[in-house]
Amino acid sequence: MPKILSIETSTTVCSVAITVDGNTLASQKLFLEKSHSTLLTVVIEQIIKQVGMEMSELDAIAVSKGPGSYTGLRIGVSTAKGLCYALDKPLIAVNTLLVMANEVNQQNHSQALLCPMIDARRMEVYTALYDGDLNELEKTSAKILEENSFNETLNENQVLFFGNGAEKFMALKADVPNAIFIENITPSAWSVGLLAHQAFLKNEFEDVAYFEPFYLKDFVATKPKKVL
Repeated sequence: MPKILSIETSTTVCSVAITVDGNTLASQKLFLEKSHSTLLTVVIEQIIKQVGMEMSELDAIAVSKGPGSYTGLRIGVSTAKGLCYALDKPLIAVNTLLVMANEVNQQNHSQALLCPMIDARRMEVYTALYDGDLNELEKTSAKILEENSFNETLNENQVLFFGNGAEKFMALKADVPNAIFIENITPSAWSVGLLAHQAFLKNEFEDVAYFEPFYLKDFVATKPKKVL
């Protein structure tokens, strides 16, 4: 019965969960801007106390590896790695887009295709495409959304679009019957935990010393505009 602490910080939402043998024991989610650096460790301590568990009892630490926010991913991964070193536990990393797809797929009774989207500024999103069994149909990529995006797929399939990046795609596809938009979906640590449980059983662990977040794109710093 593997006990896994899962961390999700790839967007503005901070999430932590405890899963035991693939079942969610407890989960917390904070919808606070820039809360990751100050509150992540506090939430971890709270949820461990909530379930009456000691950190030493954990069998693994799991983290959402990206793509997503550079700052959020860096904080989440560094926290997860620190815990792995301190507790001498293995690290499991899960693709953030798969985490979102797994969450929505819990209610995907029609077996529609799943297209999570994370905002990457302007009309660009981090996205991938999965079927109802979470098989990857299109690999994770940074895609610029256009009026004809996903036309071929939508001609033959019903597709669920979700995530904060899907909002800007909705304006382009609102009248397409096969395009279904689900609002208010953010990646959750409990979904990380369910996928991490499967990885644990397969001994799919990361090298803690060398593991880095999956940024997908190089970070480009922008200068604030001068106020005249």
